[in-house]
Amino acid sequence: MTALEVQSLIRAGLPMAEDIDLRIDRLDEEGVLARVPFHAKLVRPGGTLSGPTIMALGDAAMYAVVLGRLGRVEMAVTSNLNINFLVKPKPVDLLAEARILRLSRRQAVCEVSLYSAGNESELVAHVTGTYALPL
Repeated sequence: MTALEVQSLIRAGLPMAEDIDLRIDRLDEEGVLARVPFHAKLVRPGGTLSGPTIMALGDAAMYAVVLGRLGRVEMAVTSNLNINFLVKPKPVDLLAEARILRLSRRQAVCEVSLYSAGNESELVAHVTGTYALPL
């Protein structure tokens, strides 16, 4: 699947992806680069992106990397997600780079690094998670 096909599939199946304007910028053998464009509606008190927005991008990036590797496995579901919030994101687009650490018949273990656009060297959050794969 291409980045645009994965983006369309996610947006069709998860209406919240439309709400946050989820974009899949890159999908290749290395993994996925996903983006949520900055918008004031995603900001929480204190002027930072909300935790649910950050978690949603991390989870969507994992789903995208699984779809990119396996094709249309829409029934793949998150079975575990662990997130560490590291620094306050800047008021710019939030980016997520996802990759598969281990893929078996029943699950995909993934890792996601999230950072503010233009500041790739400083992680905003780090996600590890597992997707259960349908039989």
